[in-house]
Amino acid sequence: MADQTILNIASLTKEYDSLRAVDHISFSVSAGEIVGLLGPNGAGKTTTINMILGILEPTHGSIEIMGRDIRTCGSDIRKYINFAAVYAHLPANLTVIQNLYIFGLLYEIENLKERIRFLLREFDLERFAHTKAGLLSSGEISRLNLAKAIINEPRLLLLDEPTASLDPSISRLIREKIREYMVRTQTGILWTSHNMNEIEAVCDCVIFLSHGKMLLSGNPKTLPSEYGMKSLEELFIAVAREPLCLAHEVPA
Repeated sequence: MADQTILNIASLTKEYDSLRAVDHISFSVSAGEIVGLLGPNGAGKTTTINMILGILEPTHGSIEIMGRDIRTCGSDIRKYINFAAVYAHLPANLTVIQNLYIFGLLYEIENLKERIRFLLREFDLERFAHTKAGLLSSGEISRLNLAKAIINEPRLLLLDEPTASLDPSISRLIREKIREYMVRTQTGILWTSHNMNEIEAVCDCVIFLSHGKMLLSGNPKTLPSEYGMKSLEELFIAVAREPLCLAHEVPA
């Protein structure tokens, strides 16, 4: 794995009046690494991703991408970032190829037509090229979302529940495509999911959030046993139900 740090977050905090949605979290994502950002609903995962994307402004703390602070270099480094989520809907009245073309223009992709042809082949979307996005199945739209997310060959890829509501076969295909892309390009990936089997299969490291705080982190294959749990799913449930107990427990 490369040593280059793609994403570095330090003391990141987001407050809404008296609510602290993200509470002084710090972590990094290296090139060629997939980091899982886990936690129950309301833990602060999507808020964290939205701050990285520049949709939300942090109350405190810093976000550096490829060594550059997004507060001062945001417009320059955003071309190296992309994002996919099942809830981030693409324009339903545009065809597959029109969607890719529009996003390609936004990212100022060189040789855009050639890049789109490659993505259509890569994600088995050639037969749907002229189909409106609103008419695609959930699996097809997920493949289109992922094609859009790597159209600019990002150095940092943010994935918020990318396989939610998909059947196991399509989920596995999406995971394989993401992993292949990461290995080929040494992209850093931040991935949120409630599917612990998926996280254990794809992630090199996991971070558990609870009530905006960073509670636990480590290797998804060994972290559960460090806290006396049999599986990552069991650890997830414990984080959701008894975060304060885990926060004060010292791993063996």
